[in-house]
Amino acid sequence: MTRLDAYRDRYANIRFDRRDGILLIQLHTDGGPLKWGALDGSIHTQLGEAFYQVARDLDNRVVIFTGTGDVFCDSMNYAELPSEPLAKFWPRLQREGLDLLMQLLDIPVPVIGAINGPAHIHAELLALSDIVLAAGHADIADSAHFVHGVVPADGVQIVWPMLLGPNRSRYFLLTGQHLSAQQALELGVVSEVLAAERLLERAWELARELAAKPIDTLRYTRSVFSQPFKRRMVDELGYGLALEGLAGIAAAV
Repeated sequence: MTRLDAYRDRYANIRFDRRDGILLIQLHTDGGPLKWGALDGSIHTQLGEAFYQVARDLDNRVVIFTGTGDVFCDSMNYAELPSEPLAKFWPRLQREGLDLLMQLLDIPVPVIGAINGPAHIHAELLALSDIVLAAGHADIADSAHFVHGVVPADGVQIVWPMLLGPNRSRYFLLTGQHLSAQQALELGVVSEVLAAERLLERAWELARELAAKPIDTLRYTRSVFSQPFKRRMVDELGYGLALEGLAGIAAAV
């Protein structure tokens, strides 16, 4: 029994498959594109725990991270949104928000993000990958925060300025701007734009090339690349989440 067997079937919204040391992670809702939820036990809970398991599985040499079907995530799962006052469940959301990004960055081997379609909710998860690919029909936006009256401070305020620059990122977050795959390529957010049917094939090609390198090279290279993001997260993520929660609680009152 491998460590993968211990977590392969543990998460309702996360699918795992490993071949030759390459772990494929696919997010989904009932087998189709992911719909974001925030109830205890939803994808918001699952991701931090899953990344923790992946990070400690020494049989992983490269990770491919993507969605299911022709959409990554462009809508909420309204059946999995809390109905109780925000103040009651915000401590859990804050803890999970910290885990979600810090555990992702703690994965100690290279991560290839494959944006398989519209990524309007938490696109930064894929954009944090060491290599980012996009299907031609994909587009990127932040539709979960400021445009709906939510402070954009659960990590998006760190990731997007680092990828887009401060002025572009503020415009992106404040207006809900949609970036096409081609625009994301021109701005340096993604490295290749491919036909949808070619996206995963290309991700596997690159993963095999990376996986052929010595494991210590893979691990230490990942450490070098993830360290600047980790440093910013340690300094700013908890503070940002606290402000996001405070604004939400104040708005409810």
